[in-house]
Amino acid sequence: MIRIIEDTKLDYSDVLLVPQSSGIHSRADVYLTTNTFGPSGIPIIAANMDGVGTFKMAEALSKHGLFTALVKHYSVEDLVRFYTDRANADIIPYTIYSMGANEADLAKYEAVLEGIQLGGDNLEAQTEPHIVCIDAANGYTEYFREFVSRFKESSPSTMLIAGNVCDPSGVRSLILYGADFVKVGVGPGSVCTTRLVAGVGYPQLSAVLECSEAALEADGAIIADGGCTCPGDVVKAFAAGATGVMLGGMLAGHEEGYEGITPIGSYSSNTHPATTGKVGFYGMASRVAQTKHNGGVKDYRSSEGREVTIPYRGRVEHTVNHILGGLRSACAYTGAKELRHLPDVAEFIKVRRQVNEVFVK
Repeated sequence: MIRIIEDTKLDYSDVLLVPQSSGIHSRADVYLTTNTFGPSGIPIIAANMDGVGTFKMAEALSKHGLFTALVKHYSVEDLVRFYTDRANADIIPYTIYSMGANEADLAKYEAVLEGIQLGGDNLEAQTEPHIVCIDAANGYTEYFREFVSRFKESSPSTMLIAGNVCDPSGVRSLILYGADFVKVGVGPGSVCTTRLVAGVGYPQLSAVLECSEAALEADGAIIADGGCTCPGDVVKAFAAGATGVMLGGMLAGHEEGYEGITPIGSYSSNTHPATTGKVGFYGMASRVAQTKHNGGVKDYRSSEGREVTIPYRGRVEHTVNHILGGLRSACAYTGAKELRHLPDVAEFIKVRRQVNEVFVK
């Protein structure tokens, strides 16, 4: 029987946070770091997308205590070189190894571990990935759950992120099967077209609110993945109960990621984007990404990602400071001395309009 959930679900743009009485004198007094992923850091994660989840991005973000989920398509040799280079000793704790959920991905991961254990060219810098993200667009399949379970059983000490799902039952299931953190988000990303192609999804703020409660009850946690367009959205994701927030589009277009991008239209990878002022960006289920990594879009599926050009944004440090400044400001407005306390004081109101756009072009 067809079922319709009658209550309206919300996206980030549908709400604002209400200011609260605050004892915080200065935004500088707000403490953003947590020990969520092991080292002391700020639980914002660059997504494992071309042009975002790169080694250079990991280097840049680690200086601010932010994390990077590497793209799944680096070679075994590149990954071994990265994890065994003593120069990366301060970067690796903030780096997440990403993989798909098939036997080839598992064999690749085991090959990387073997290479690291052999030490590569540097026996003094053996550092295995301590966080692994098993990434699939559809985290609801029995096959995916069993793969997560197998991985966790073979690597119980590894911190495991798995997803994506977008409702409480999906979150509870993946935690039961071994995930420490569940990625929440189906279709909210700026270059994702799953909602248009498949008609499947869940408004992201409601997904985070409902899934964070389910995760807490199941002794796990969630990472809000997708849908953030500005620092205020990152704030709302944390306020709604996300333990971490993964960003793609907000970190795209920067110097640290452009080398990993396939050219879009007339913007050649041989021409630095500072010359054209533009750089390509695309979803990992797009035609461009599927052609680059899988030889094309299989005849039994459709492209579920956009291919766009966006302004070149220079060094990522400026964007990071903008995001972190927004987080500190939100905490000061709501009286949260620490970022981890933000859900405890957060009160949302539904709005019809959140921004005065009279001068927005």
